Amino acid sequence: MNIFVAGLSFQKNDADLAQIFEEYGTISSARVITDRFTGRSKGYGFVEIEDEKAAQRAIDELNGAELDGRQLSISEARPKEERPRRDFNGGGNRGGGGHRGGGDYSRNRY
Repeated sequence: MNIFVAGLSFQKNDADLAQIFEEYGTISSARVITDRFTGRSKGYGFVEIEDEKAAQRAIDELNGAELDGRQLSISEARPKEERPRRDFNGGGNRGGGGHRGGGDYSRNRY
């Protein structure tokens, strides 16, 4: 089962996250999500525990617990939703580029 963990201290890393959950069962993976530009933790992560009963027990026991002065929010992770791709070419309702002004620039005006 994949578990979402929010409220982590910004100093926590993957190994710290795994250590929090290791008493509940075999950890397949533990990952703290970081900002791609700064490398700093975003304060949340994901843990995969192989045994669903153990994972549910971890959720039940750790949700709302305090760690490093912060309250953890723990739940079963939901699948990532597909989002529409962003169009950076000026399409959509914001206008679509093109020439403004209406003049005929193909002729010589001299």
